[in-house]
Amino acid sequence: MKKPVYLDYAATTPVDPDVAAAMMECLTLDGVFGNPASRSHGYGWQAEAAVEKARREVAELINCDPREIVWTSGATESDNLAIKGAVSGKPNAHIVTSCIEHKAVVDTCAWLETQGCQVTWLKPDRTGAVTPSQVEEALTDNTVLVSLMMVNNELGSCTDVAAIGSVLRERGVLFHVDAAQAAGKILIDLKQMFVDLLSLSAHKVYGPKGIGALYVRRDPAVRVEAQIHGGGHERGMRSGTLPTHQIVGMGRAFALAREKLAEECRHIEALRKRFLDQLEPLPGVSLNAVDKSGARVPGILNLSFAGVEAESLMLGLREIAVSSGSACASATMAPSFVLKGIGLSDEQAHRALRFSLGRFSTAEEVDFAASQVIKTVEALRSVRRPPAQGR
Repeated sequence: MKKPVYLDYAATTPVDPDVAAAMMECLTLDGVFGNPASRSHGYGWQAEAAVEKARREVAELINCDPREIVWTSGATESDNLAIKGAVSGKPNAHIVTSCIEHKAVVDTCAWLETQGCQVTWLKPDRTGAVTPSQVEEALTDNTVLVSLMMVNNELGSCTDVAAIGSVLRERGVLFHVDAAQAAGKILIDLKQMFVDLLSLSAHKVYGPKGIGALYVRRDPAVRVEAQIHGGGHERGMRSGTLPTHQIVGMGRAFALAREKLAEECRHIEALRKRFLDQLEPLPGVSLNAVDKSGARVPGILNLSFAGVEAESLMLGLREIAVSSGSACASATMAPSFVLKGIGLSDEQAHRALRFSLGRFSTAEEVDFAASQVIKTVEALRSVRRPPAQGR
């Protein structure tokens, strides 16, 4: 059976074949399968060396010290560790975030509200941007942490992390950035940004699921309270036996992302334009979160189709894999809280689909997807039109 065209790269990426090959070398007896914490024999030493090589590869993509990389099970755990770990033991802590963050941040901050923390929920503009002035105005004497995503997972819009970080460093407030959708898509240079904590995920960068990392700045030193105890791994910040094969996979994926960054951006930008150009003759199509300054990643397009429900459109697009929002919220029929957060009505949000392109997307796939969207939208609209009245 022929597989549908995959245009849901924002939900997850397929593992790059080079990454899969590197992981396979860490699973069996004749490979690097040892426990990296086993310091008494060669199997453990080999595994530890592989883990540390991967730590360097991740650090190189975001330009930081490898010692600032802490392994986690993914960006969700990294977000939890960063946010809970930063406010732990601080009574009356105040957090600033936005209402369109990933659920890993939204739900964590909402839970902390039940524990006595104060949270300010900033509302972005129609482009999905939170401005430095918004952040500065929200700060109080009790503000411990600001948590904002670098690239929104439903809109593709970018936050001006560098400018916000400068404001927060002057005020002595910690800055956590969820960069799960940014790594490998835009340049991240932590030597040039005032970011204290930064969450990363492998499976958004053509690596395996179940592995991620948290950047924890060393200078000035940032300390987060561990949320998982037992063994004191990762300098006491995250206990648990390190999964060598997954870590090696993440390292290789990030190394490839660094090598391919410029080339991949050009490739995906060209496909984005090709897709939108072909949809242009179709009336009633709107691109959500349009930022005329170009502060976006090319691979994520959030489109609304007038007169057509997204769920009906997805059912019609049986040969195209797309989504109506974040994979983490796909079980609910409620309109996207992200689209509602940038000012769309329930009706507008229910008409929106997210198309996301990636490394393995082709011009042929884009052409096929555009033709299927046009065909399906026109068919659905024709069903809604009342029949012509006879004389």
